[in-house]
Amino acid sequence: MAYYAGVDLGATNVRAVVAEGDGTTIGSSQNSTPRGPRGVDVTEGVLETLRAACEEAEIDPVQIRSVGIGSIGPFDLAEGAVIDPANLPDTIDRIPLTGPIENLVASEDVYLHNDTNAGVIGERFHSDRNPDDMVYVTISSGIGAGVCCDGVVLDGWDGNAGEVGHCVVDPRGRMTCGCGRDGHWEAYCSGNNIPAYARLLAEDDPTISTALPLEDPDFAAKDVFGLAGEDALADHVIDQLAHWNAIGVTNLVHSFAPLVVSVGGAVALNNEELVVDPIRERVAEMVMTNVPAITVTDLGDDVVVEGALASALTEGTGDRRLLRR
Repeated sequence: MAYYAGVDLGATNVRAVVAEGDGTTIGSSQNSTPRGPRGVDVTEGVLETLRAACEEAEIDPVQIRSVGIGSIGPFDLAEGAVIDPANLPDTIDRIPLTGPIENLVASEDVYLHNDTNAGVIGERFHSDRNPDDMVYVTISSGIGAGVCCDGVVLDGWDGNAGEVGHCVVDPRGRMTCGCGRDGHWEAYCSGNNIPAYARLLAEDDPTISTALPLEDPDFAAKDVFGLAGEDALADHVIDQLAHWNAIGVTNLVHSFAPLVVSVGGAVALNNEELVVDPIRERVAEMVMTNVPAITVTDLGDDVVVEGALASALTEGTGDRRLLRR
C-alpha cells in the first residue's frame, strides 16, 4: 500500500502527517522549529518530525509515495530550499527541503509550496465544490495569499507568488513593513505590526482617551481587540484595520476573480466579528465585478499541513479529481 505525507514548516513549529490514499490520517507529529544555528539544523528538524509521524503510522518512510510541503519563504525553488527566512535567526540563510525529503522517502514526488499556497490547496481540496477559482488569505503575524485561478495554483516561477502582504495599500507610506518597505498591507494589519500602528494613530490625535498599554513592551494586537467597544482608540484602530484589509481583499478580487475568498490566520480566526465581518461589508461596496463569498476556513490551524497533504494526494493541485489511491 502507498502512503502520503504533508509537512508544515513554520517559524514556530514543524508539523507532519501521514495518510492513506483516501486521505485518512494514520500518523502525525509536531515539534518546535529549530532555531539553528544552521539551516541544515532546521532541515534535520523537519526530517525528524516526518520520521516520527511515520513511526506513529507504523510505516517505513520509503513506503511514502509523495510528500507535500507548505513552508515559510522565500524560496529558491530550483534548489527546493528556503532562503533567508525573515522570522528565524540571521545565521540561517538556507534551509534545504525537497532534496533531503526525497532521500528520506526514496521518491521524487515532493511538492514545495509557500504556506499560503498550501492553504489554498487545502481549502480547495476540502471544499464541497472544489472550486477552480478561489483565494486563501492569511491574516496572522504576516499577511499572504494563495491563489487558484482557472484550476491552477499560482506558485510563480520562483515559488514566491502570493506575497500580497507586500502590496502597497497606502501610497503615503506611513508605516514601514518588516521587509523594510513602506505602505505595505502587512505593515498596517499583521499581528506583528498592529501595535505600532496603534501608537501612530494615538500620535495623530493625542486627545483620544485610551487604556491601551501603548508604552508596554509586551503590548500586542490582542490588547487592541480585547478592548473593542470599550476604548475609543482601540475602536479607531479596528476601524482603520478594516479599511486597509478591505482594500487588500478588493485588490485580490479584481486581480483574480475568485468565487470564494477563504480567510485564516490567528488575527482573523481569533477575531472574526472584528476582522472578517467588516471585510465582508466593505468589499461588497468596493468591488465592481462579481462579489465572492468571503468565508472563514474550517481547517483552523491545520490549514497548511492539510493543504500539504492534499498536495501530495493530488499531484500538487488540490483537485480531488486527481485523488491518488
